[in-house]
Amino acid sequence: MDIQTLTVWIRGRYAALKSGKDSGQTSAELALIAGALLVGAGLLVLAIRTKLMEKIGIINGG
Repeated sequence: MDIQTLTVWIRGRYAALKSGKDSGQTSAELALIAGALLVGAGLLVLAIRTKLMEKIGIINGG
């Protein structure tokens, strides 16, 4: 997943929704944006947890 591309897309869609140039489907798109943010946050947490578990394994001699 390319975070930079996702971020640019989310910013663009949010700006279009905020300016009112987009007609219809706003609640669905806002839900999609919220879902994308949650997935991104989940992936970040998973990556940090994996890295920490790796470091703990090294410290414990594993």
